[in-house]
Amino acid sequence: MSITIVDHPMIKHKVALLKDKNTTTKDFSQLVEELAVLLGYEATREFATELVEIETPLEKTQCEMLSGKKVAIVPILRAGLGMVAGMQRIVPSARVGHIGLYRDEKTLEPVEYYCKLPSGLAERDIILVDPMLATGGSACDAIRWIKAKGGKRIKMISIIAAPIGLQRLKKEHPDVDVFIACEDRELNAAGYILPGLGDAGDRIFGTK
Repeated sequence: MSITIVDHPMIKHKVALLKDKNTTTKDFSQLVEELAVLLGYEATREFATELVEIETPLEKTQCEMLSGKKVAIVPILRAGLGMVAGMQRIVPSARVGHIGLYRDEKTLEPVEYYCKLPSGLAERDIILVDPMLATGGSACDAIRWIKAKGGKRIKMISIIAAPIGLQRLKKEHPDVDVFIACEDRELNAAGYILPGLGDAGDRIFGTK
């Protein structure tokens, strides 16, 4: 497992705005989408290409294009939905699956309630998205579901991660590469990332 912290000035700037408690719901949602685009570029960097012949307005030429990649974007509901549009701007032909998990307030462990994934997962490059990687429980469970459905080539994109979540993911799924914008300090007793940004789902959708 490799952990890539995408260290770019624009990403740092957008993460700072995301963390600000005064950022509005509209701006927060837009920032999550923009960060998905920037992180998505890095996550797809190793996609293979092939030479194809095209015709410009002036002449024929050869250019590199993706070599028949089949991609699935899988958000962890509900906060992961905020990253889907950004990922689709990069890979508009990608199929989108959904995995529904919520965290038990007492145990902090994920509870599964929904899973709908595209067909042919074994032949697809799968990108799991969730703005926050806190305890790692939801991510690890989601990856287990994907693997149980035949998924093999899996990457995960999160905006902010806690060390304990990264460690758990590395232990349980060492074959999954992770791309993040920021590694924060720790979790509090309630399982929230510190300094973090609060509840990503509430801030994306304007709920409490």
